[in-house]
Amino acid sequence: MKITKDMTIQQVLEADRRTAAVFMRHGMFCIGCPAATNENIEQAAMVHGINLDALITDLNSVFESQE
Repeated sequence: MKITKDMTIQQVLEADRRTAAVFMRHGMFCIGCPAATNENIEQAAMVHGINLDALITDLNSVFESQE
């Protein structure tokens, strides 16, 4: 699976719960927030002042470790 900036936080969490730790390491503690179902990763990163490229790279590393 490839994580993209257009995916919602919920989609990523449903694909692999281990991604919760990645979101939290980047300062995104809103994984249980209702906005996580509608807000895409790019929007959430912008609101929280998080480096989008670094977040996407780290999220994808979760899935790459499974291959």
